[in-house]
Amino acid sequence: MKQEQSLGRFVYEQHEKLLDQILQHLGLTFLSIVLAIIIGVPIGILISRRKKLASVVLGTAGVLQTVPSIALLGFMIPLFGIGVMPAVIALLIYALLPVIRNTHTGILGVNQSVIEAATALGMNKWQRLFKVELPLAMPVIIAGIRTAAVINVGVATLASFVAAGGLGEFIFGGISLNNTNMILAGAIPAALLAVLLDQLIAILQHLNFRILRKILIAIFIVIIIVGISFLLTLKNQNNVLKAGFTPEFMGRQDGDLGLRSVYGLNANPTVVSDAIMYKAAYEGKLDLISGYSTDGRIKAFDLKVLEDDKKIFPPYFAAPIIKTSTLIKFPDLENVLNLLAGKINDAVMTDLNYKTELQHQIPEKVAKDFLLKVGLYKKPRSRNGKILRIGSKIFGEQYVLAEMYKMLIEGNTEYKVETKTGLGGTKICFDALTNDAIDFYLEYTGTGLLVLLQPSAAKIAEVSADSQKTYDYVQTEFNKKYGIKWLQPIGFNNAYALMMRKQQADKLNITTISDLKKYLDSKNN
Repeated sequence: MKQEQSLGRFVYEQHEKLLDQILQHLGLTFLSIVLAIIIGVPIGILISRRKKLASVVLGTAGVLQTVPSIALLGFMIPLFGIGVMPAVIALLIYALLPVIRNTHTGILGVNQSVIEAATALGMNKWQRLFKVELPLAMPVIIAGIRTAAVINVGVATLASFVAAGGLGEFIFGGISLNNTNMILAGAIPAALLAVLLDQLIAILQHLNFRILRKILIAIFIVIIIVGISFLLTLKNQNNVLKAGFTPEFMGRQDGDLGLRSVYGLNANPTVVSDAIMYKAAYEGKLDLISGYSTDGRIKAFDLKVLEDDKKIFPPYFAAPIIKTSTLIKFPDLENVLNLLAGKINDAVMTDLNYKTELQHQIPEKVAKDFLLKVGLYKKPRSRNGKILRIGSKIFGEQYVLAEMYKMLIEGNTEYKVETKTGLGGTKICFDALTNDAIDFYLEYTGTGLLVLLQPSAAKIAEVSADSQKTYDYVQTEFNKKYGIKWLQPIGFNNAYALMMRKQQADKLNITTISDLKKYLDSKNN
């Protein structure tokens, strides 16, 4: 069994990548805060003069801030594509409310008698603003900037979903890979950055206004220069073929690590969420993506799966996994779950995925239609028995299969069924299973082998050459180590794959991953 790696060792080995992510994280945070100040402070001043406008502006900013960050990033993609732009705009929106609100509050909080005295001294409205109101309101304004900075350090971890980089790459990669060290390597620096920024801005809050003004001007100039350099660096990356891989794919031996060690292929990928990478490839924003062999979007977006000619992707046959103690608690459950065994091949699963992902049919309908077609659907019985909880990872295929199992259980037993869908990556689902938060979920033999068991390279090579050997090995080891049983495989193999737009791959004469390696080498030499 693979020896557990310490956090310190992981950070040491990944220090260059970690430093890049910290700089990206700071770049996203600083750019969004600078823009929030440039936009928010003038708006705050304006609405302090226009009381009727104040409620509208603050209300709108408040509503925008309540939009979930993932959803907001999703809204940005059709407008601004992927990369830094949608991330910075989303972060800007989150930063605006505290900056506008505190500027408005700070200006209104200036004692009216002080303003009247300034007017009596002959100051016009602009002089009063810059020499009286802003200096007196500055501690309150900076408090708003302080709040916005702390918020944005946290929200910026989600920028990795739209290929904007940052510490979210480690955090979400670790969640997917069951790698606590990777999660901590992203989460701890993010927390420290939030604390550090909060304390630095707190110091500014107590400085003399004249000194503060000079410092702010210098900081703005530095941030703008760094920000422009940051944007240009990201823009110039991957100028041969723009690659985008998921956080999970980046950290796996049957992923980017295997591409480097076996093929010698360094695609210089951007980390991107699988929710957007297919469309990004279709629209030409990415040329090469990691994907899943049964995904319905392959056909819909006219993508070509490159042949894995050196066989780094092991079999990924799907099967329910469940504790043996749970099977004792629900004695007829195993037979019911195995009703689906062997019923769904690669082509059928691809079609089911197509219906949910491209035709936007709800998973319940897709699941029920399939069960009706194969004669497995039964009307739900009265449910007065024990509660059974089904978990699923956060992609369409698992939603559909969770619904199928729910319908099979309700039609063949009296158990009550609860679905806990969208649990994230492998780590979250597996931890939920081992901690009895769920009773079973659908796992893949390749994931069980490489992510959860992590045997030696020799053992991986031995068992991954044959799908039955892979299944037998994970079945034996899971039972021995975790007391978990793999039920019979459903029938389809949802392996990892590299994909390109078919038209582009044909034009470049790229059919295999080795062809891709040769092409990139020819362009880089």
